[in-house]
Amino acid sequence: MSIPKEPRQLMINLMYLVLTAMLALNVSAEIIMAFFKIDDNTVQTNGLLAKANEAQTKGIAAEVEKKPQYKPMLVASEQATQIVKEFNSYIESLRSELTKEAGGLNPDDYEDRTKAGRPVNFKNKEIPTRLFVSGEGDKKPIGPELKAKIQETHDKLIGLIESLRKSIPIDVALIKPEEIEQLKKDLSLKVDDQQWKDYKKKSWEQLYFDHMPVAAVFPILSGYQNSARNAESSIINFLAGKMGNVEIIFDKFEPVSSPEKSYVIVGEKFATDVFLSTSSSQTDISVRVNGASVPLREGKGHYEATAGEVGEKSYKVDITVKNPTTNKVETYSKTFKYEVGRKSAAVSADKMNVFYIGVDNPVTISVAGASSNQIKASTRGPISIRGTEPSKYIVTANAPSQEAYVVVTAPGMTHEQKFRVKEIPLPVAKIGGVKGGKMGDGQFKAQDGMIPELENFDFEAKCTIQSYRLVRMSKNNDPQPASGEGNRFSGTVKNLMGLAKAGDLYSFMDIKAKCPGWAAAKEVNSIGIEIK
Repeated sequence: MSIPKEPRQLMINLMYLVLTAMLALNVSAEIIMAFFKIDDNTVQTNGLLAKANEAQTKGIAAEVEKKPQYKPMLVASEQATQIVKEFNSYIESLRSELTKEAGGLNPDDYEDRTKAGRPVNFKNKEIPTRLFVSGEGDKKPIGPELKAKIQETHDKLIGLIESLRKSIPIDVALIKPEEIEQLKKDLSLKVDDQQWKDYKKKSWEQLYFDHMPVAAVFPILSGYQNSARNAESSIINFLAGKMGNVEIIFDKFEPVSSPEKSYVIVGEKFATDVFLSTSSSQTDISVRVNGASVPLREGKGHYEATAGEVGEKSYKVDITVKNPTTNKVETYSKTFKYEVGRKSAAVSADKMNVFYIGVDNPVTISVAGASSNQIKASTRGPISIRGTEPSKYIVTANAPSQEAYVVVTAPGMTHEQKFRVKEIPLPVAKIGGVKGGKMGDGQFKAQDGMIPELENFDFEAKCTIQSYRLVRMSKNNDPQPASGEGNRFSGTVKNLMGLAKAGDLYSFMDIKAKCPGWAAAKEVNSIGIEIK
């Protein structure tokens, strides 16, 4: 543009340029708090991952107690945990050093609650540049050291599997070279050399730390700790998957009660053995009841008999199975008893034993020996009931309660059954059918909205999104915020999503949803999406 000759206009233009530069350097407190919230969530997730990995290792240890030949697997899993522990301790030292360089932490009773417990100079961009990229005086930058540490930890974890493949007996577990190559690709803890080259940066540390606010560096560091925990989980799960390859895999579970008698009268004791039953979809079995073969359904025999005369009945079960480990065919037998009687009532929720507020709760009511027009149903507590067709009813719930009763009357009897009343559970916010992760830029831009999904909830209920906040974080720009309402994306949110490119991070936070029967909206899960 042309330079004005008038001194006053020249001064105005210069002031405008200075103001623009100052605004470009300013980072709002809202964005800074978003960085800290992401860091807090990541740190919490890391703790949960550590507990899950510890539980998996204990499971391997329990298996080794029974099968000592798998001890190399346990040793390797414990070594993986130690390697990750050392790496995360190193990252903690970097976080401490960054906090110190940023002036330490504001006291928890600081007058500005948004700054309490946070580093004093959390907006400063020169501190991360000096600490990680350029160094100062004789003090070298720690960015290259961090990069080397990431790669070293990755190589140590892969080295565990490679050494295990060469040392364990071939009949214990066969680890193929292609599986190791796949592990190298799958481990999330690694240095992506190509990424910084694509952004035309001089070095890896410039890409991640050059002129980044102090607040933005904390979630970057906790992210590396998260990647390390995920890498540890990948190694441990891989090792666990290599154990017990020659045994029957029990992949179906259900609780079973085996009573001495299936029917008792007043004054008698009811006794039963309760246990967890397992079955395998991979093993052929043969089931006979009273000497006759019965059909199999998902690894379980199905027996039916029509009840005739009143009284005690019995049936003998013989199950024959071939052990794939020993190739030995074995038969297991047991006799069971049941009682045939009359005049009993049953009230069962068609979907589960809980009534939910805000939806129709279908119920089936039947009384043995009585026709449907002889049955009367009523309620006690914060519920009401209405009939829809013979034996079919709808229960409507009004308020949460631990005690709500369906009362059934029929000729010669009255029966009450207690239920609990609950609100509809929290839905799970999803974009494009996922709760987070990686998504292509084209796919991300094509998303029309956010859906609050009630997972594993069998009732007809439609929840809605009330409000949320969005923050876009790109490599070369300050974080960009937006706010939205409703299920569909529009306005500034849609515009911000339209800027998506590879490497960007989009964080949807403070998502509030409303479901039928709720008095007010509730906060649900956050969604983080990395553009690939």
